[in-house]
Amino acid sequence: MQTLNRKNFNKNKYPTKIMQFGEGNFLRAFVDWQIDKLNQTSDLSAGIAIIRPIDYDTLPLLNTQDGLYTTIIRGLNEQGETVSEERIIGCVNEEIPIYKNFERFLELATNSDLKIIFSNTTEAGIEYIDSDKLEDKPAKAFPAKLTQWLFHRFNHFAGSAESGMVIIPCELIDYNGEKLKEIVLKYAKNWQLPEEFTQWLNVHNHFCSSLVDRIVTGFPRDEHQQLQESLGYLDNFMVTAEYFHLFVIQGPKHLAELLCLKDSDVNIKIVDDISPYKQRKVAILNGAHTALVPLAYMANIDSVGDALSAQLFERYLTQLIADEIIPTLDLPADELKKFASDVLNRFRNPYICHLLLSISLNSMTKFKTRLLPQLFKYVELNQKVPELIAMAMAGQILFYRGVRNDESIALSDSEQWLAFFKDNWLEYGRGSLSIDQLVEKFLACDWHWETNLNDISGLKQSIVGYLQSMLNTSVAATIESKLGQ
Repeated sequence: MQTLNRKNFNKNKYPTKIMQFGEGNFLRAFVDWQIDKLNQTSDLSAGIAIIRPIDYDTLPLLNTQDGLYTTIIRGLNEQGETVSEERIIGCVNEEIPIYKNFERFLELATNSDLKIIFSNTTEAGIEYIDSDKLEDKPAKAFPAKLTQWLFHRFNHFAGSAESGMVIIPCELIDYNGEKLKEIVLKYAKNWQLPEEFTQWLNVHNHFCSSLVDRIVTGFPRDEHQQLQESLGYLDNFMVTAEYFHLFVIQGPKHLAELLCLKDSDVNIKIVDDISPYKQRKVAILNGAHTALVPLAYMANIDSVGDALSAQLFERYLTQLIADEIIPTLDLPADELKKFASDVLNRFRNPYICHLLLSISLNSMTKFKTRLLPQLFKYVELNQKVPELIAMAMAGQILFYRGVRNDESIALSDSEQWLAFFKDNWLEYGRGSLSIDQLVEKFLACDWHWETNLNDISGLKQSIVGYLQSMLNTSVAATIESKLGQ
């Protein structure tokens, strides 16, 4: 078989308009995949120069395949049909190992066509290292490398307005653009760079916070040979991902023109405020996960996909999202319903096996951040308890008993919560603590909830009723009884 490269495959090469810090699977199956689609469906015509931001030689450069690689996008489409789409990505022009070729990295700063920077250097990548110096080749921290590059560009173009950049970090931290800008300005100050440079950063550069959403399953190690035979060529950089994708960027209006998004089918949204989209993702996607895990697991189901194939849990999640989560969110109802439908299709994806026990890590904190705000908002709007969220809380308490079918569950949470549940379930087993008392103590843990949840009228009674039913009958019977009403 032929190797995937530009000699064997005739792929267009575009002028370098984008620089990207990070060569990992996520950016290649998310950002680069979208740029490649835009190149073929719009006037974007953008090539990407990828910067390998850390010093390692264990993996070959994309240059060995002339920047070409295959994305395999698999899952359920909007109609619920199973799809698998292969695409040869041709927008990557080069990969620059910055520790081996710092000069080439700086040379990119003199490219007037280059307008956009993406990054994904992991959550720990956006950091300040006080030992970094302007003279380093390169500095260690990603924001320091970026400052070196921006200062070189500022000097080359004499601080012109046209030389400013749109910088879009994709690291998974809240308001990543604001955090990155804060650190870049800190380097500018501590390196005693000219005040004119700081003004240029503030006025002519845009640091955009973003929300990224796509499960990238990465290199298909177990299927690699089979996929190569199916595709008919050798590719050591292929990457797999789910069908769904969403990229929300809190950025300037002209970014939509830079990316040629008009009439595009890529799911990129340029918005003034990403917070409603963050709330939507946390509440619907993450909240549904967190509610599902203890209930499905205690009903002897082990994965998200298996749970969604059970009609009972599909009904539970559909009703939970529609009746108790969506009404608490501040986006148009049709957008929220469409996102909810996408979420359920993602949960059903036959190409991804999400084990419930893996998702259960630190579930108490996840419940507080993902579902508690919706509980409060629902009570405020309706003056009553959201019963399906209350049922999920009962499931949490049962799950943290640490036993399923007389076998121990490998619980993973804070020591304080693990000790709380161990001690109180032990007291219950001895007959010295009732379910009513256990739930009351659980809701009174203001060291976690930051309030006493017993103050919410009817919440304790609902949780007690569901938990008692789960102990007397089963989780499935309890859910069936509630949904059947």
